[in-house]
Amino acid sequence: MSALGQTLSGWFAGRSAKAGGALPVRLGGHGSFAATNAVPEVRGFDQPLAWVVVALLLWGLVMVYSASIAMPDNPRFAKYTHAYFLVRHAMWLVIAFVGALMAFQVPIATWEKYAPWLFVISLVLLIAVLIPGVGKVVYGARRWISLGPLSFQPSELAKFAVLLYAADYMVRKMEVKERFFRAVMPMAGAVAVIGLLLLAEPDMGGFMVIAVIAMGILFLGGVNARMFFLIAAVLLIAFGLMIALSEWRRERIFAYLNPWDEKYALGKGYQLSHSLIAIGRGEIFGVGLGGSVEKLHWLPEAHTDFLLAVIGEEFGLVGVVVVIGLFLWLTRRIMHIGRQAIALDRVFAGLVAQGVGIWMGFQSFINMGVNLGALPTKGLTLPLMSYGGSAILINLMAIAVVLRIDYENRQLMHGGRV
Repeated sequence: MSALGQTLSGWFAGRSAKAGGALPVRLGGHGSFAATNAVPEVRGFDQPLAWVVVALLLWGLVMVYSASIAMPDNPRFAKYTHAYFLVRHAMWLVIAFVGALMAFQVPIATWEKYAPWLFVISLVLLIAVLIPGVGKVVYGARRWISLGPLSFQPSELAKFAVLLYAADYMVRKMEVKERFFRAVMPMAGAVAVIGLLLLAEPDMGGFMVIAVIAMGILFLGGVNARMFFLIAAVLLIAFGLMIALSEWRRERIFAYLNPWDEKYALGKGYQLSHSLIAIGRGEIFGVGLGGSVEKLHWLPEAHTDFLLAVIGEEFGLVGVVVVIGLFLWLTRRIMHIGRQAIALDRVFAGLVAQGVGIWMGFQSFINMGVNLGALPTKGLTLPLMSYGGSAILINLMAIAVVLRIDYENRQLMHGGRV
């Protein structure tokens, strides 16, 4: 165990001793316990998970700087310094770290108690962002609320709020044993309201993530396969209609199918074609950190939605595979913590952890698919790595809640109380 891990483990063990007095200590490998006044050695958090998150954050910080360092050469960003996005991203990382520490201190029972209120707050903010003068318009989308020098994106909070609310809702409905269809309809209505507000911004990508989170929790909460596929079919039809009834969304699909067509190469297919050029230039081992050419005003949003393309150009196939591997491991680890919580009869905690796993896994999958040309272009960032303050803040708070769930799991398994 690292020095940091030993220090934090000692702190957690001290808190456990104060809270519970004499704690049982495992004596053998067959589940036997004996009471003793000695404090058991309890690791306070999942260290591998924490270090993988730290690695993604630090790599993301470096890549945001690399992808944005040349932006002030563009007249649109002439007022910015070369380190502008680096400084802001680092500042948000500090804020997010403090927010994560605070989130970790909150017991999961408290998150369960206030989940409906957090959902209501997210609804209020999603309505507020649509009010002229409150919501800030960027590239034609009204998604941000200005907070002095910083901006906050309510849709990021909505992902976290819907996750908690859906988990709490499913636990309550399982307790009263209602017919599943009747039990699910109010939850479907809540997600529909969130979806309408997000589409008004517009933010179809955010709605997709929220819909998948809610569906995942419904499935894990006990929905049968027939009902699950019925809900999935309804959502697919809804998204299909959104695309069919929106000319610019249809253009994105056509551009995705053939981004090199002269009709789309300088229009809807421009980002995708230059993303593919960047990844192609990287070949196996990349051109080296800082050596990207596409980030020099060729690839739009290189520091946000298309950060993986810059990683592919500078670190090559090896870098892309490492990023994919880290997110795959991260998602699997989080899902394991959720299954462990459910095995300990902590259904809400388990659904929340698995919901976070679905969130991180699905959003990273969509972002990577877009960058690699496997999916149509969609405005979703790469979690924990792309530039975006409110996204980093909410992502880290969600990870902190998962670490709290793991901490409480470990306390229970060692005979403590949560």
